[in-house]
Amino acid sequence: MPLDAVCLGAVVRELESAVAGAHIDKIFQPGRDEVLLLLRGGAGSVRILLCASPQSARIQLTGKNRENPMTPPMFCMLLRKHLVGGRIASVTQTPNERVVTLSVDGTDDFGEPVRRALVLEAMGPRSNLILLDGEGRVTDCLRRVDAEKNPERPVLPGLFYRLPPPQKKRDPFSLPETELALLFGAAPPEARVSDWLLATFGGVSPLLCRELAHRIGGDADCRFLLLEEARRTKAPQVFSGFLQDVRAGRFTPTLLARGGEPVDFTCFPIAQYGAETAVETLPSFSALLDRFYGERELRRRMAQRSADMRRTVSSLRDRAARKRAAQQKELEATYGRETLRQMGDLITSNLHAMSRGMAALVTGNYYDPAGAEVRIPLDPLKTPQQNAAAYYKRYNKAKNAERFLTAQLAEGETELSYLESVLDALTRAESERDLLEIRAELEAGGYLRRAAKASKRQKPPAAKPLEYRSSAGLRILAGRNNTENDRLTLKTARKDDVWFHVQKQHGAHVILCAEGQAPDRESMTEAARVAAYHSQARAGENVPVDYTPVRFVKKPAGAKPGMVVYTTYSTAYVHPSLPGGAGDPT
Repeated sequence: MPLDAVCLGAVVRELESAVAGAHIDKIFQPGRDEVLLLLRGGAGSVRILLCASPQSARIQLTGKNRENPMTPPMFCMLLRKHLVGGRIASVTQTPNERVVTLSVDGTDDFGEPVRRALVLEAMGPRSNLILLDGEGRVTDCLRRVDAEKNPERPVLPGLFYRLPPPQKKRDPFSLPETELALLFGAAPPEARVSDWLLATFGGVSPLLCRELAHRIGGDADCRFLLLEEARRTKAPQVFSGFLQDVRAGRFTPTLLARGGEPVDFTCFPIAQYGAETAVETLPSFSALLDRFYGERELRRRMAQRSADMRRTVSSLRDRAARKRAAQQKELEATYGRETLRQMGDLITSNLHAMSRGMAALVTGNYYDPAGAEVRIPLDPLKTPQQNAAAYYKRYNKAKNAERFLTAQLAEGETELSYLESVLDALTRAESERDLLEIRAELEAGGYLRRAAKASKRQKPPAAKPLEYRSSAGLRILAGRNNTENDRLTLKTARKDDVWFHVQKQHGAHVILCAEGQAPDRESMTEAARVAAYHSQARAGENVPVDYTPVRFVKKPAGAKPGMVVYTTYSTAYVHPSLPGGAGDPT
């Protein structure tokens, strides 16, 4: 859900105590719609994320690292020019609106004190991030809105900033108790309580309206006309109690999940759902928003950045699959070649009874145990000897074709498997560096054209593998892509380390660093679970994972990146997961 005004207010309260008086040390723009402020102050270093994405607009403290582009965007450079070194004077929310203003005290180009403002409008498709000068004029913004797009409220450099027009709804926080009771009394009897709350009052989301309806009537879908008299009488009091909690700042960061996946969040305990929805309380709204948006945004961002590469590799994979299917069909056609040889033999044994111009030869088939007659088609323009030679030629051609097609099918199978492994690596990519390394791998293999002029600055350093710790403290390393798998298995790992890989599916090479000792059973199990987690079988149960000492893993000469063979292995059946105490991989 997008942040409603109530939940946004809870986040702002958390921000105020953490950032007031802090100085802006650095500014980054990790994504098109994201700006990250690194602050330092009396409470230490903190990071504020301002996101103006239509799907996830918000402001929050964040503990997650975000990869920054090698060249900062122009808007980021502008913010650095005007805000770095400034002091956060206040963080305020426009009453009952999804607009937050960071006021920053700094100096202008002449060294004079000036208060600028960074305004986040977290309003779904109309979300924006706007920098204002000391006079309240727009210096620039993430999304420029001209008069053609919005004639009533353009947002362009040089114009005075104006707040978005207020909603055509009542502000519940400004209504006296008596008027609130009158509104509830005049509610249409046939209306759903949640729908009426959403249509009447501003600042509250559909989720909160349904929860309030549940508190009022015991059912999120209840209607006014079906409420008992006592419940209808107490409805204004229930709503008033909710407003008092908001005014007093009695908030609870609440995450809703189904099947282990976060589906929604809010700032109050939720009781409207049944057992299929897990309700979890988190220690802060920063932790809540990092948890809810973190993995979702990573997948979306990587999908966007890898879209062209994924499209190219998918096309190559589909072409390889079609080629393999055609070759398989040709190979199957060669399986009947013995019949061609037998027909040549039958023609040869009947040359004395044949002459040019015959369209077919009907003779007894001595290859058939029953001796049945067989009809052999002939070319009337050829002599009997030439017809026999033609059948022998087709036989030899089919025999040679089987040999070549068998080799080509093996190569095609390797090619198809490799391309599918690249697609798997793209789904597991977590950073721009991962994508650049996969692209370099494809360029080296001739699948992608090399850039005409590749800047040295754009070549990333070799990435480190994902690293976890087992419960016994042993390191568990996992490759992010084929190139890293090769490096990890063939160069980084020691001969007595243990190698893991999901059986007969694509995934990461995983190394359990034995450190010269025999690994404990629990560490072995945890490493197998990591291998299953970083594979195509991540969503499975009882996933087979092969493991063997690294000395038994070899790379055939000329094999593609990530392709190895191994012997003397064992197999464990595990549930995909990461070590409990590992936290985020390093």
